[in-house]
Amino acid sequence: MQRRRRWNLRRFSQLFSALDATNKTQEKVAAMADYFRSSPAEEAIWAVAFLCGQKLPSMVSRTKIREWAGETAGVPDWLFEACYDAVGDQSETISLLLGGGESSPRSGAQTDEVHLGEWVESRLLPLADDGEQDQKRKLQQLWTQLTPQEIFLMHKLLGGGFRVGVSQDLVVRALGEATGVPVPILAHRLMGKWKPTPEFFAQLISPDAGATHDRQPYPFCLAHPISEDPASIGPASDYLFEWKWDGIRCQAIRRNGILSLWSRGEELVNEAFPEVLRTLEALPDGITLDAEILAWDGERPMPFTSLQRRLGRKNPGKKLLSEVPVVLVAYDLLEFEGQDLRELELDRRRELLRRLTEAHRDLRGLRISEGMQFAEWPEAEAARSRAREMGAEGLMIKGRSSLYQGGRKRGIWWKWKLDPFTIDAVLLYAQRGTGRRASLYTDYTFAVWRGEELLPIAKAYSGLNDEEIAEVDAFIRKNTLESFGPVRSVKPELVFEIAFESIQLSSRHKSGIAVRFPRIARWRRDKSATEADTLDAVKALLATLR
Repeated sequence: MQRRRRWNLRRFSQLFSALDATNKTQEKVAAMADYFRSSPAEEAIWAVAFLCGQKLPSMVSRTKIREWAGETAGVPDWLFEACYDAVGDQSETISLLLGGGESSPRSGAQTDEVHLGEWVESRLLPLADDGEQDQKRKLQQLWTQLTPQEIFLMHKLLGGGFRVGVSQDLVVRALGEATGVPVPILAHRLMGKWKPTPEFFAQLISPDAGATHDRQPYPFCLAHPISEDPASIGPASDYLFEWKWDGIRCQAIRRNGILSLWSRGEELVNEAFPEVLRTLEALPDGITLDAEILAWDGERPMPFTSLQRRLGRKNPGKKLLSEVPVVLVAYDLLEFEGQDLRELELDRRRELLRRLTEAHRDLRGLRISEGMQFAEWPEAEAARSRAREMGAEGLMIKGRSSLYQGGRKRGIWWKWKLDPFTIDAVLLYAQRGTGRRASLYTDYTFAVWRGEELLPIAKAYSGLNDEEIAEVDAFIRKNTLESFGPVRSVKPELVFEIAFESIQLSSRHKSGIAVRFPRIARWRRDKSATEADTLDAVKALLATLR
């Protein structure tokens, strides 16, 4: 009997279903651990990549996929759009329209299962080099071979929208259970950029800890927000306090003469900050600093929007370097003379950092973060109240005996941010959301008064619950004034309290104002549109920052 290859996503699809079916952490970890134990390296490493958030390069136009799917299903464009509006997700819409493929091998057929890695490398990645007709033909072929669940997963992978409710920390825990390799070692090996190859998977799960790659950062230690009475976390004297700056958190590494600046998002940002590299080059070899890159003017930081001008620049010119000078503010010393210091207590690491920076105090671009200690919490609260004067967002609170642990470990580090700025603004424009909210108007533009005119001031899409979103959506549909493509202007009647972290003058916005991290704090049902704030009142907030 002739054997045939079954090109599918069966095992990965089963894992996805198991993960999607539970919200219990240990059940998710157990499902992934079973998968990794029973998978060849070629399959496991691609699963690790996707579960950790790696995305495939853009290969096929979403518009073309939608056009071809509708044609293959025999439905006109308007009907496909109606289905999409009802479902709210393109991948799911296509899977429902075209999911008539095989769920199991045909009776009597002998099949060879094809693993996830071979499937991706043989069926998806080559689409990038194909012309539209070949892309269409290959996708139509895949649609006939795959189950609805597999079609859904394929399009999530193609479109970069694959999510299944597991963090990288959980993936690492599952790998640890499956392989016996300590979780901190696995987490460290997964930092930075890597390719999903069998060779990398072998290095990843090797029982030999081996040498650290010259460019490889450590997993970042993250803080929990503190919302309760800070006294509930223990005596203030047990903690070290630092200003919480609004910059680019990074690890600055010098190993074997190789210099690396890694952002918290695991992006190498060397090219954007040549002066920081020069500072790092003047330090001894075998060090890793946990630090922050800040745009700095005199004795205080510049707004984050200034720093954004430097991001993504491969060769910033002299003018930009002059207009947006930067410094490296060092918080912690994670490695010294090639030795991993993360198992030392924070007080000891900070002492070593102090010695390092004192030995190189002539370096203009390096600052050590100011460490403050308070006997009582009211003293800390008084310092926090001065944060905006310093150009900071609040305070960081770090256990003086804490080790440097990757991830967000509750109870060791906290962030105590200032209360946000708030204004009352009028809903002026609305646009549909994405994903499960694609059929609802959930993306809003808010405005304040300038004389008799409403002027857009901020966009926000978070802060309302499902019931409120449905109510606002109904209002928008009944009170639309005009439509501009996907955007609707609405009667200016609804007022919302908008919260944001900072504010500054901006020539790029019609209002002359830019706000950072706007979100909806609450619906002001008690206010009419005429009671919303004015642009002058918003600008007056700037005075509190000077």
